[in-house]
Amino acid sequence: MSAPSPDLETRFARAKFRAWHRGTREADYTFGGFFDRYADDWDEAGLAWFEALLDEDDVDVLAWAFGTGDVPERFQGAQMDAMRKLDFVQIPR
Repeated sequence: MSAPSPDLETRFARAKFRAWHRGTREADYTFGGFFDRYADDWDEAGLAWFEALLDEDDVDVLAWAFGTGDVPERFQGAQMDAMRKLDFVQIPR
């Protein structure tokens, strides 16, 4: 018997932790800032998109976000468009 799948609240909490603990400042600010800015607007499908993005290599996602790499079809759409604006990144001084 498999373990029950986590509820939505647990998934959001796990995604936030993963977003802010990528391993580099650039990735933390990009993923974490994006999560903080947009997660309140996500339904389960939006969260699933972000969870899939978290499974990708940071180098690839940063290239997509910065516009230096082609975004795979499965990640194209409104959420990636929002990520590519990068207006959510707040660098502390």
